[in-house]
Amino acid sequence: MHTTQLNKFDDLSVGDSFKTPGITISESQILGFAGLTGDFMPHHVDEKFATDLGFRGRLAHGLLVLSLVDGLKNRSLVQFDVIAALNWESWRFVGPVFVGDRIEAELTVSAKRLTTSGKRGIVTLDIKVKNQHGEIVQEGSNQLMLAV
Repeated sequence: MHTTQLNKFDDLSVGDSFKTPGITISESQILGFAGLTGDFMPHHVDEKFATDLGFRGRLAHGLLVLSLVDGLKNRSLVQFDVIAALNWESWRFVGPVFVGDRIEAELTVSAKRLTTSGKRGIVTLDIKVKNQHGEIVQEGSNQLMLAV
């Protein structure tokens, strides 16, 4: 696995692991995502509503966190020569993410195979998203089609 260059299928091995940079969740990200998606559920945009539910504050949208993780993956020191993202599998929202939380992801190559033509490769990344306390808040896997 190479850093600071595009990794092709042949550069990766099952078991390779790396961390993304981190990002702190802001109020503007949550409100912007609500505006973009139309998801104005009150536990995302209303502090009192969220605290009345027993949370310590407003929750980030699960899909916002997933989107940020994809961006972190794409800005990491370890880059992939991606032809296409194929899917996100078995994605779980394990714990809440709040304004001010800092998240990062740990990615591990868990599987790889050539396509039928042998001209491209499919890599599966197992991903664990952790907050600043090291708690897993989301997890699942992402399949990518890579250049060979």
